Amino acid sequence: MRRWGMIKPLIQRDHAQHPPAYTPGYKSSVVRSPRLPKLSMPSTRTEETGPVFGHDVLGPQDNNLVINYTGQSAIGERVIVHGRLLDANANPIAGALIEIWQANAGGRYRHKKDGYLAPLDPNFGGCGRTITDDQGRYEFLTVRPGAYPWPNTVNDWRPMHIHFSVFGHAFGQRLITQMYFEGDPLIARCPIVNTIPDPAAIDRLIAPLDMACAMPMDALAYKFDIVLRGTRQTMFENRPEGL
Repeated sequence: MRRWGMIKPLIQRDHAQHPPAYTPGYKSSVVRSPRLPKLSMPSTRTEETGPVFGHDVLGPQDNNLVINYTGQSAIGERVIVHGRLLDANANPIAGALIEIWQANAGGRYRHKKDGYLAPLDPNFGGCGRTITDDQGRYEFLTVRPGAYPWPNTVNDWRPMHIHFSVFGHAFGQRLITQMYFEGDPLIARCPIVNTIPDPAAIDRLIAPLDMACAMPMDALAYKFDIVLRGTRQTMFENRPEGL
């Protein structure tokens, strides 16, 4: 298998950890789930090698969601989200583009189809990006996103969460997941979370509080390591087999 410019043997994943496509408790899966057998389509040179992103297109405040939209401070509880991007053997993945997007402190996205009654924050865009360093480390300063209702059943709410997108060395190499916050009681009640059959896989999506990296009188910190393969793999939404 080719990944990050090198050829390495494929490490098979335990697909039992991943949710079935048809999960009636998550209403959208009823119409979205496939009805035909899966097809395995190998990647081509285009997906593996290009196009690539330029490291110089990132701005100095791209990983600071508190001020990167207007330059003025967003409203909400400030939090640091940090961690490492690792392979199955705990080796760091350097130079990877990580993007995040989220709702504001009131639980509303800056999107024209978001009809939740919570107000928009004029100073919060809700997205950011950064590149991992030579130790695979990344960091974002943001505000804790609010929970919000969604039309699944009569009274379902999404837990506080942040969406993560991890790119390899080409845009065809992309993994998407969500990070949840330790202690949120809505995690156990979320129909989307509950499509994951393995409780250990759910736990790997929950970032623990990291007081050692908190900023006194400023921001709490949460640590979220992302593992691409192996028994400690992070649960990804779009590619159960990873990169």
